Amino acid sequence: MLKGSMVALITPMQRDGSVDEKAFRELVAWQIAEGTEGLIPVGTTGESPTLSHEEHDRVVELCVEVAAGRVPVIAGAGSNSTAEAIRLTRHAKEVGADAALVVTPYYNKPTQEGLYLHFMAIAEAVDLPVIIYNIPPRSVIDMSAETMGRLAKHPNIVGVKDATANLARPLHTKRSCGPDFVQLSGEDHTALAFMAAGGHGCISVTANVAPRLCAEMHKAWRAGRIDDAMEIQDRLTPLHDAMFCETSPGPVKYAASLLGKGTDLCRLPMAPVAEGTRARVRGAMVEVGLLN
Repeated sequence: MLKGSMVALITPMQRDGSVDEKAFRELVAWQIAEGTEGLIPVGTTGESPTLSHEEHDRVVELCVEVAAGRVPVIAGAGSNSTAEAIRLTRHAKEVGADAALVVTPYYNKPTQEGLYLHFMAIAEAVDLPVIIYNIPPRSVIDMSAETMGRLAKHPNIVGVKDATANLARPLHTKRSCGPDFVQLSGEDHTALAFMAAGGHGCISVTANVAPRLCAEMHKAWRAGRIDDAMEIQDRLTPLHDAMFCETSPGPVKYAASLLGKGTDLCRLPMAPVAEGTRARVRGAMVEVGLLN
């Protein structure tokens, strides 16, 4: 089962705006060495909206290559075009990804039936485990627990990344989809509370810069060392706050640059983060113990 501390990987960019393949390889290797239990390339944090198809495919290929089967790779494969989502999912399977992360179609605003048909079309077209990515703040639409329950009957639809920050949601999802349906939090602040409500792990932004702490928190939770897990959660809270004080991935890419993990460059329309954000991010990293 997919579980534990997973990371929504940034895509490092060179100063000319091209993908920094060397920095990305090094980031993936570092994540594994630090204890991260799953890798998610080319999601929102990986700037998938502004990567070309060729770049998107290449980043997935690099991630699979460096991971080399040591931890699962869940490749971002979502689109508001069903045909494009199928192509991306098919590519993920062809290059050896373990699963695909497929976001609910943004901008189109499909009905619940449209959502059902979209995900069923992908699941039928490609024999690869699919994780539904439900993130209403970005996609506008919210997949209901009932629709998810219908989709969970398909053997290729195995879980959800839930970024609703609604801690009643995993309870309803478990009732609709069953205990084996993988529930991954997409919201760093509530990761432990989400697991207490039936979740299995978290796809984290913060883990880009604090992978060991995030991994240790999850391992403590699974081992029943609740006080230890909560202590790490409290330690990470100011860092979570800083990572989302401006639209992600701006703050986390700046934080990663402070650790030598690529530049802080995001592609337009993502602007460079404000000076106040830089100060807040740096201060949080010092407070958490990631910088001197």
